[in-house]
Amino acid sequence: MLAAPPPEPPWLALPPEVSDRLRPLTADLVEAIIEAVPQLVPAYARPIEGNFGRGLRRGVAAALERFLELPGTSLPALSEQSRQLVAGLGRGEVRQGRSMDALLGAYRMGARVTFREMSRRSMEEGLGPAVVVDLGESIMAYIDELSAVSAEAYAFEQSERAGAVDRRRAELLELLLLGRADETALRQAASLADWAVPARVAVVTLPLDRAQGLRLQLGPGAIVIERETDAVALVPGRGPRQRADLDRVLTGRGAAIGPAGGIEHVAQSLRLAVLAASMLPPREGAGDPPVWADDHMTEVVLAAEPSAVGELARRRLAPLADLPDSQREKLEETLLAWLRHWGQRAPIAEELGIHAQTVGYRVLQLRELFGEDLKDPKVRFELEIALRSDRKIPA
Repeated sequence: MLAAPPPEPPWLALPPEVSDRLRPLTADLVEAIIEAVPQLVPAYARPIEGNFGRGLRRGVAAALERFLELPGTSLPALSEQSRQLVAGLGRGEVRQGRSMDALLGAYRMGARVTFREMSRRSMEEGLGPAVVVDLGESIMAYIDELSAVSAEAYAFEQSERAGAVDRRRAELLELLLLGRADETALRQAASLADWAVPARVAVVTLPLDRAQGLRLQLGPGAIVIERETDAVALVPGRGPRQRADLDRVLTGRGAAIGPAGGIEHVAQSLRLAVLAASMLPPREGAGDPPVWADDHMTEVVLAAEPSAVGELARRRLAPLADLPDSQREKLEETLLAWLRHWGQRAPIAEELGIHAQTVGYRVLQLRELFGEDLKDPKVRFELEIALRSDRKIPA
């Protein structure tokens, strides 16, 4: 089935002589539009002078001239040259930081002024009411086309700019994660990425397959990049309220968050986040909160050099090595609780869920096994490190 031919443009119904009758209006009409638009569209309420004034006059004059080429023809609303001009107006609105509403409002206002003046001149020239009706329809169709072309160019420019900004921000984060660039270079890269450098930032890492929608949920101040197996986000550090927000956004994503600091500490923040997550049981459930490295710095320290910690554990826990597994485990948990609570029986018993007398019995066994070492502050410190490493008990 053949497609229906496109409808004829409304200006085809206009007599060709309309153009000759209305063309003398052009100069005065340009000035009338330029005077009316700034008064009625607040975004353009500025002096019409300099490059802005010259550009505006050229644009209005070109739009009117193209319109006057249309009566009595089937020409499209815009030639290639005028299409480029109108598209340029849409792109220019993005660059000036204005919304598309301002330009569309200017088009509508220009159409009202044009119809008012052209309809008046048409009646003076004796062209009749029917021509005025067709003229009004033609002006509106013409303005609709101008609006559509400008809006499309506006959206494309926005997309291009967003894409360029995202690329520059990704490059900035990669630079920060390398931890090698000086502060001047980093701030220059941040400026190119249109990113205001916060006083403090934190790094989030999470599995790549759980990063969907993260960029939008973290908000415009965050930077998110996707790597081969994970996603990394840089978020401004804003204190306790931000923690609650991040907990909400990152729950169920298997995420870990490094300590907040200056931009020079980004690489370090990521390393600490990864270490903290590696030292804890996986948090993969839909309701599991993220890991905050700040809450697990002891585990992070232990993970920094596992071979050294392992050797320390073998040495300090040697008195327990020959005991049966069940007895050794009970004495290890008791020793750790004893170290953590400074030997106070009541809190030890409460933590372990046993009677205070049982605590006393086990502590007596520990004193027999470790002897005078339990009185040495350095040994007690090393014992706690060894026990935390061996049992991976949170601080």
